[in-house]
Amino acid sequence: MLSCKEVSVLLSKARDTRLPLSQRLAMRLHVLYCRGCAQFRKQLAFLHRLARHPDVIAIGETRLPEPARQRIREQLRRERP
Repeated sequence: MLSCKEVSVLLSKARDTRLPLSQRLAMRLHVLYCRGCAQFRKQLAFLHRLARHPDVIAIGETRLPEPARQRIREQLRRERP
């Protein structure tokens, strides 16, 4: 059985590459019974979507104020290779 630490690494790797079947199954099984890892998976998916679409920054129904959105855009531009 995988630990939460191992699952968090695999969830991150799975965003960039296709994992072997045995790792995918072990990861999914762990996420089914571990609330913390299930929540981490959701947060990772949210961050991934946010990184792909930085101009659409909304939390629930509340949009961030424009100055905050601009600061985030500028920071993302500085961090891009």
